Order: sequence, then C-alpha cells, then structure tokens
Amino acid sequence: MFNPSSDDVRRFFCEVFRKQRANDILTPLEAMAADWVRHHPEHHDVLADVESALGRNYSVEGAQANPFLHLSMHLSIDEQISIDQPPGIRDAATALTLKLDDAHAAQHEIMECLGEMIWTAQRNGTPPDGLAYVEAIRRRIR
Repeated sequence: MFNPSSDDVRRFFCEVFRKQRANDILTPLEAMAADWVRHHPEHHDVLADVESALGRNYSVEGAQANPFLHLSMHLSIDEQISIDQPPGIRDAATALTLKLDDAHAAQHEIMECLGEMIWTAQRNGTPPDGLAYVEAIRRRIR
C-alpha cells in the first residue's frame, strides 16, 4: 500500500511544480496534480523551494494553511470520483459541480465534507463513514 511521508508528499508537489514550469513531461498522476497546482497560485512560492517546503511546520496552532494537505485532498477527491468510492460520490460531485457551475468550487465544498468526515471519525474513534460523507455532499446540492 502506498503510504508516503509528509516529506515525500512535499517533494512530489514541488517536483510537479518544477516540471510544470520547465514544460517537462509529467506522469499521469503528476499531470493531475499540476492541474490543481495551476488552480492555486497562492501556493507557488512554497512549491518553488523544496528545501524550505521540507522545513516548514504547518501545525494547527500556527493557523497557516498546509498547501500540501490541500493539494493532496484535491487528488484524493479526484480518485474517489474516478472510482466512485464511496458509492455515489461521482453522481453527487457531478451534481454539485453543475449546481455551482465551477468544478474547483465544487471540489472545495467536497473537501469540507471530507474533512468533516475525517474529523468525526477521529473524534469518535470510528472508521470513516462514506455514506455520511456522500450525504453531506448531497446536502450542499439542495
């Protein structure tokens, strides 16, 4: 099972950004990541300096958004939608995208639902509830 460290994730996104700027060939996963990097120019300075990125602390107490977590969540949601796991997420994501007329905005709404599901599971010491996650997305469509 793929289980990258936080440094691996940071190196991956920094390398994607480097390759993107150099017009180098990207793997399919890198191409997906590059699309999200393009949507987030506010993270480009961080992505441009891998050594600085590796040394940064994105603790909750620091109240600084973690661009690597954010971009990783975009990729995770893309994967969930592509395989329709949890079941129903593809239809819910499509409907939300149509409602908002903005795929990026829809992803951010879905991201909030994903974060809520993870937080609830951690708080309760239970497995993530995929059905509740999809229902939370559907509530944003109504």
